[in-house]
Amino acid sequence: MNFADWAAIVATKARYCRCLDTKDWDGYTDCFTEDFLLMTPPEGNNHQGREAAIRYVRSCVEKAVTVHHVHNPEISFDGPDSANVVWAMQDRNTWDEERRQQMGCAGHAGYGHYHEHYVRCADGKWRIKSSRLSYLHMDRFGVE
Repeated sequence: MNFADWAAIVATKARYCRCLDTKDWDGYTDCFTEDFLLMTPPEGNNHQGREAAIRYVRSCVEKAVTVHHVHNPEISFDGPDSANVVWAMQDRNTWDEERRQQMGCAGHAGYGHYHEHYVRCADGKWRIKSSRLSYLHMDRFGVE
């Protein structure tokens, strides 16, 4: 509930974006609690547990070129070790050939918000406990 906590949460999300886009799966995994819950649009699927969520994300983007940007964090602390955050986001995903066939396009640029809950873990690190992505707009490119 001080600036150091605010900055640590921002650093966690920055690491999330960098590790996802560089495919540093160990670093990416470390951004989440073991009981992490991922809620994904537009499918509306829930992926319970860090291992299941990482497996799902990797299946979607491991072979893709991705760029994720987040900004304008709205952080509200609901205790000394718990916070809710809304991030404005933009992503661009360029699919590999197999995913292009599945998706019917070469990729997309999406715009929206991450709605997340963070907790401070026993090791002192802030990690993401739940995340829901809501797209406001999506530009698909290379549509077949």
